[in-house]
Amino acid sequence: MSEPNQKNLPRCANCGVPKPEKICITKEGRGPKFCPTLHETEAIEAAVQLLEDPQTLEFARQAAIQEAECYINRDKKPFVVHPVKPRLQEIVEFAHKMKYKRLGLVFCDGFYKEALAVAKVLKRQGFEVVSAICKAGGVPKERIGLKQEEKIRIGAEENMCNPLAQAELMNRAHTELNIVLGLCVGHDSLFLKHAEAYSTILAVKDRVMGHNPLAAVYTLESYSERFLKTELR
Repeated sequence: MSEPNQKNLPRCANCGVPKPEKICITKEGRGPKFCPTLHETEAIEAAVQLLEDPQTLEFARQAAIQEAECYINRDKKPFVVHPVKPRLQEIVEFAHKMKYKRLGLVFCDGFYKEALAVAKVLKRQGFEVVSAICKAGGVPKERIGLKQEEKIRIGAEENMCNPLAQAELMNRAHTELNIVLGLCVGHDSLFLKHAEAYSTILAVKDRVMGHNPLAAVYTLESYSERFLKTELR
């Protein structure tokens, strides 16, 4: 694999082309110098070739169907976006589309009530639910080299979040789809990297924004302007 041209690394977030004119939206469209649709055709083709695997193809196909089914009046002209399904419903429907029977639910201990409710919904919808809390195993934070001053409660007994154990438990249970609920930054990454089954995110943790991290993005010009005006270290 050749090294990418540093000047043309994908930076889709910086694309200033209006949506109806983007090359990734319409074949008659256009894109900037860093547009991967125009300049990373080898990578795109390599990705498309992954669909030759029947299981990957079916997963992608059902995901696209699920996406479309989240809107109504799709045959109307002009089309007006009208979404009708919350994410929890999407997950249930998609798992049924894939004919999954055993779902994994990995959650933060701060989301116990939510996990109990989600597990109840999934069971009611016909799934077997395997669940694991982040503190599973009760491993002390000293095991990963934390000092007392690096704990949440300095001087207290404190067990580590254990996403690797959560992944191992799901792997050994042979879950078919894992649902991630409220894991911390970094802990979610470890779980996603080491879980063998596909995983989807139901909710992420944001201790300040009530688990709605986009609130900080939406208020960059007001309450969250510190993200643009100060160094966050």
